[in-house]
Formats: sequence, structure tokens, C-alpha cells
Amino acid sequence: MPAFDTSGFLIVCDILTHAQCDEVINALTWVHNSRAGFRNLLHESWCRELAIAVHRDARIEALVPKSNVAVQCTLFEKTADTNWLVSLHQDLSIPVRERIQSPDCAGWSQKEGTIYVQPPVSVLQELSAVRVHLDESDSENGPLRVVPGSHRHGRLTPSEVEKHRSFAGEFTCVTHKGGAILLRPLLLHASSKSKAMTPRRVLHFLYGPPELPCGLRWSHSGSTNSFTLS
Repeated sequence: MPAFDTSGFLIVCDILTHAQCDEVINALTWVHNSRAGFRNLLHESWCRELAIAVHRDARIEALVPKSNVAVQCTLFEKTADTNWLVSLHQDLSIPVRERIQSPDCAGWSQKEGTIYVQPPVSVLQELSAVRVHLDESDSENGPLRVVPGSHRHGRLTPSEVEKHRSFAGEFTCVTHKGGAILLRPLLLHASSKSKAMTPRRVLHFLYGPPELPCGLRWSHSGSTNSFTLS
């Protein structure tokens, strides 16, 4: 069994060059001057193309099915002025086009104009996320912490969260600029406030199967263009 399936995460170096990271940062100026994060970047053509390029990296493509498509990209930006902590949790909600009536779907909400729902666990188990780091990630700027293997136990209750943390401990994921962290959304993960004055900007790509059960439809699914960053 591949290590990714066992642990639920994998650090991959050099997904983007430093020059490509800087080009993406320039494209994000309108976002990161106004807020600490943004969920709807796949509305931008360059981001859809980048999502495809990331998926086509041989190391990612070996673990994320070729048939999967990009369904969301979120910018997370920690700075000295926009700083926060995230407690240990699983990513349980997905962006969909409209509400449907199904006993298998719960937790409906709306964020930044997009509808979110908690689908069956079987759907969440098919998803993969790739967090592309546009800056250096170290122990001082609020890096991702994960509980290895916790994704294999489905949706967890609060008491089960503490049980798995006590058993497996936490691993701190750091990577150089242009690197990425591949993870399962059901993996328990958290991050602390940054202690550094330098920014920590991350593009969080979510990939999933093109079709959903229960009559659900993705709010967005990726295009077939190629990535054209220089």
C-alpha cells in the first residue's frame, strides 16, 4: 500500500519554480490586498490551468486518479496583520451547485456565494487536496499539522479526534517555496498562528470525481486547458 494511502499525506518538493510562484503571487494581488483568504479562485482561468498542471505532475498523478477534476481552489494567506489558528478538524464540506433533498446530505451552508454540504463519507474518501506553497513554510509561520492515518476512520466525533491524536501524535508539515502537501480531506489537520513577519500563502486545490451521487453537482469542475505560466 502506498505511503500516502497509509498516512493520508505526502510532501512533494518543487511543484512550481520560484519564478512561477512569484507569477502566481502577482496574479493574486487583487485578493491578498483585501482579505486573508478566498474560496472561489477557480473562477480565474489561470487558476484552472494551474490546477491541471499541478495534477499532471507525475508524483501527484500517480496518487490522484487521472479522471479526477479540480473542484475548488482556496487561497490561505497568513501575515502579521491577518493571522489565525485552526483547531484540529476534518474537511467535511464540499462546494455544490444547488441544494437537493437527500437524507444522506447534511450541514448545508453558504460561503462567499457558494453552497456547501456534508456529503456521504464515501464521497469524502474519494477526494484529494494539494496545498501548493507560494512562500517558504517553516515551524514559525503557522504550518500545517496532521495526525497520520486518521483519515482511515471516517467522520470522527470530538472524543475520537482526541483519541487519534493521543495515539498517533501530530506531524508538522513544512516545505520550501514551490513545494506542496498532498492530503486526504478526512485527515485530521490544524495550524497555529504564525510567529513570523513574513507571509505564508497557500493555494489549496481540491480534486474529486467528475460525477457526484445523490443528485449533487459540483459548483465548478476544471477545464481542459494547459498551464501557461512561463
